[in-house]
Amino acid sequence: MDDAAALARTTRFDPAPHVERMRRHGWTVIENFLDEQDLADFRAGVAPLLGRWRGRNAFEGRTTERVYTLVGRGRVFESIACDPRLMAVIGAFLRPNFLLSASHAISIFPGEVAQALHTDDAFYLVPRPRPALAVSVIGAIDAFTVENGATVAVPGSHLWSAADLEAFRLRRAGASGPPPEAVALEMPAGAIAVFPGTLVHGAGSNRSAAPRLAFTSQYCEPWLRTQENFHLAVPRERVRAMAPQLQSLLGYSIAPPFLGMVTASHPLKTLDPDWTAPITRGAAQ
Repeated sequence: MDDAAALARTTRFDPAPHVERMRRHGWTVIENFLDEQDLADFRAGVAPLLGRWRGRNAFEGRTTERVYTLVGRGRVFESIACDPRLMAVIGAFLRPNFLLSASHAISIFPGEVAQALHTDDAFYLVPRPRPALAVSVIGAIDAFTVENGATVAVPGSHLWSAADLEAFRLRRAGASGPPPEAVALEMPAGAIAVFPGTLVHGAGSNRSAAPRLAFTSQYCEPWLRTQENFHLAVPRERVRAMAPQLQSLLGYSIAPPFLGMVTASHPLKTLDPDWTAPITRGAAQ
């Protein structure tokens, strides 16, 4: 997509209804987030990276392939991670200078079983109920259907307390009546689902005859540790060529008053080709 078309698409986008749906129901679906050219570029970019790996445990999926640090592997993935429409929606939930926490491609192969239901920010040990500390995106490169393992989510669960989550777990175990029903997020190729990290969800089982390709981008508050360490995973020379918004998402930014500084300096200075760490120069500061 050319710059003019991308600008027009962004200008037409109204984040308010999506923010409201997320607050009320727990998720929103943005259709036509990627057009046919975007989808073709994504498939072409990820194809050389697939076919090498399977999940290491049941949560990753024994019959699922993941490509980590996707944001550092091509321009199409960069554009997705910092798309202005997405930034507008996430900015309604997270503080300025929020961070990209994880960036994966996910291919679920036929025969994969359903993933355990979970929340995406449970590793941040802040008691519930609370505002989400993270926002997740799941993008459909192939259409999501019940048969091929569409993500399922429990409506309203983003507002639950810790006691509500435990009661849900017991009901699923058959200890105290039927649990609330999870809803399959069926959506066409090019659509994305966006939801707070407090939402109970999980990938479905793939009962179809073909893999189901998707991606996830997860974002967190700027004062939290990210899942992927992009400072080490993405070479500085690659970050140097990225858009300023994406540089900020990867942590080359400051969360007020000074979280993320590099020896009392802004981390963007480290992208200067001539930059060296002050401690290697014997500097006092």
